[in-house]
Amino acid sequence: MTAAARRATPLLGLALLAAWIWGITQLLHTSVPSGLHLPHLRASDYFTPAQLHRARNYERFVRIDYVLSLVALLLALIGYALRGNRFTRESAAGRVGTGLLLGMLGLGIVWLAQLPFGVAELWWERRHGISHQGYVSWILDSFFGLGGTFLAICFVIAIVMGFAGLLGNRWWIPGVPALVGVGVLLAFISPFLIPSVHPLHNARLLADARGLEQVEKLPSVPVKVQEVHTFTTAPNAESVGLGPTRRVILWDTLLGFPRREVRVVIAHELGHLKHEHIWKGLGWQAVFLLPIAFLIALATRRRGGLYVPEAVPLALLVFVVLQLASSPLQNAVSSRMEAEADWTALGATRDPAAATALFKRLSTTSLADPSPPGWWQGLTGDHPSIMRRIEMSRAWEVGGR
Repeated sequence: MTAAARRATPLLGLALLAAWIWGITQLLHTSVPSGLHLPHLRASDYFTPAQLHRARNYERFVRIDYVLSLVALLLALIGYALRGNRFTRESAAGRVGTGLLLGMLGLGIVWLAQLPFGVAELWWERRHGISHQGYVSWILDSFFGLGGTFLAICFVIAIVMGFAGLLGNRWWIPGVPALVGVGVLLAFISPFLIPSVHPLHNARLLADARGLEQVEKLPSVPVKVQEVHTFTTAPNAESVGLGPTRRVILWDTLLGFPRREVRVVIAHELGHLKHEHIWKGLGWQAVFLLPIAFLIALATRRRGGLYVPEAVPLALLVFVVLQLASSPLQNAVSSRMEAEADWTALGATRDPAAATALFKRLSTTSLADPSPPGWWQGLTGDHPSIMRRIEMSRAWEVGGR
């Protein structure tokens, strides 16, 4: 590291810390009233005993499968962290090239460790009529999908090892902003990477979307449909893109819902765009990535830091462990933004009955437990629970407006 770099990095680190603290204060703002009181409602008042039993039975298997997959993932990465540096002896690809090779190998090990649990979940989905995809097709799609993930990992490793070559263990100071910049680029181009998408042709839903845009004070946003019915019966929707690439994408499995309910979905996705949730998500990504990157630098120091490729397997393990440890906080942040989009949709549609009917239908069609255990919600719940969303609709109806 040059003398100028040594002098500059502490100042850059302080600036990054100040930006991190300021960013948290800005990102915590939400349009949901701070004093909003949600009533405590019972799932049994909205779902039949048979519906609750079927959903809870379905999710019980999913939870067991997920926990076992995490155990297998961690054991595989621990083994790779202990022995993965041996592969560097057989590489003649140079420092960064060897790091990329170890990253690719680590990704392959993760895929193999997760494969039986993914197949088990697919079997369970097929048994309950949620998935129509064949096993061979799913495995091939999963395998070829590694290409995009590998490219992303290559970008990350190249950036990190490049900065480590200049700044040593302080690579994380410029590395985090650079990685967030890559995230911004991916968010911008993501609408063009989604397969089987075409414009929405339903004139009534298009008119609903245009009317909701005016209510939410948004410019015209293209509404697209993704064809997924050959793979799944589960409904979904998303808002994607930044600036001129912004889109609302509805799964075609959603279009069989009553029009009022689809209108709520469109209003929800437009709510994400209104409140710039994609930008906020990138901001939160930086908030979580900063301490994670610092701890990775700290953990790999004894192996020479991420300047040397031998530290890559350990870095992968530490990253996954820290991601799992921070997942309750990350899910709480995501749920907070989803709640804001729900609240915005209630104000735009002024139809809490349709919102409640939508949430009930989402639960019964996807076999989602409307009131899951707290540990499961914290570990995997990037949306509020179904009952929490119904409670918000009720709160809006009785006077939260």
